[in-house]
Amino acid sequence: MTDHPASLAPPPAGYADWLAELKGRIHHAQQRAALAVNRELVRLYWQIGRDILERQAREGWGAKIIDRLAQDLRNAFPDMKGFSPRNLKYMRAFAQAWPDAEFVQDVLAQLPWYHQLALLDKLDDTQARRWYAAKAIEHNWSRNVLVMQIETNARARSGQAITNFTERLPAPQSDLARESLKDPYRFDFLGLTDDAQEREVEGALVRHVTQFLLELGAGFAFVGRQVLLDVGGDEFFIDLLFYHLKLRCYVVIELKAGKFKPEHLGQLGFYLTAVDRQIKTEHDGPTIGLLLCKSKNEVVAEYALSDKTQPMGIAEYKLLESLPAELRTALPSIEQIESELGALDNAGEVESESD
Repeated sequence: MTDHPASLAPPPAGYADWLAELKGRIHHAQQRAALAVNRELVRLYWQIGRDILERQAREGWGAKIIDRLAQDLRNAFPDMKGFSPRNLKYMRAFAQAWPDAEFVQDVLAQLPWYHQLALLDKLDDTQARRWYAAKAIEHNWSRNVLVMQIETNARARSGQAITNFTERLPAPQSDLARESLKDPYRFDFLGLTDDAQEREVEGALVRHVTQFLLELGAGFAFVGRQVLLDVGGDEFFIDLLFYHLKLRCYVVIELKAGKFKPEHLGQLGFYLTAVDRQIKTEHDGPTIGLLLCKSKNEVVAEYALSDKTQPMGIAEYKLLESLPAELRTALPSIEQIESELGALDNAGEVESESD
């Protein structure tokens, strides 16, 4: 006779921990099984695509062979999906785009098939496809995030901010820090136009913090907005404070609605010193500063950074171009944004990036 759960005696000491461990093992086993299935599926699709390419080239078969093959495969495997003419054409394109079987097996097979289709549909350049595939694997991007990164041209913008990291940070931290910053940053998801003021942009970024974290890139965790610093009895407020999980350091972000001026770095440097002395622990690296401005003269920015002893970067941010009058009324007002953000102003929670 089987005992019902209600009649079970209380579990012995240590049972809960053991059960949690078993659940973790089962979850990891399920993940490994899913990855193994995906790897075999991607490999199979590549082999089918390669065979189609080779036989069309060798036998002179036309495009209609794909329709015939799709019908025959679906008849032979009625319970399997993926053998539509459209998907077979993708298999052919997949094999044509990636002729290296070893690269497909070792690298691309880590990505689901629909990621592969996004790389094929959105990109024509092999090096760009390799870069986005590697980043999708490294950061575990969903397909939607991968598409968003491609459409916002993340590859061309990554590592383009003007910085002094090479001189102010040890390798390899300096390389990772440089690659962690972009130029320009795309904030068109805020729905704000170029005449938006600093506090308006800052508030909207917090309201859309998940998308902001995606734009910043992997590793950034949100710490707070208008973070209070008490220095000698005087109060100062950091626009936005983040923590970078890979660099293991705080990142101070200051917003300037106009053109970059050298004196902006003085204020940023003051905040870096205050964070290093008041917030940073012995386990954290030197705090990094990022000044985001609407525009900059690159020569002036390089000159301004050259004598700074603290690690800093300068980049532009882009909002929407001017909108027709009939569309402006659909945008939230400053008052609406500030009202929605009221509960966040004094929040001390750390919100990390999610895909």
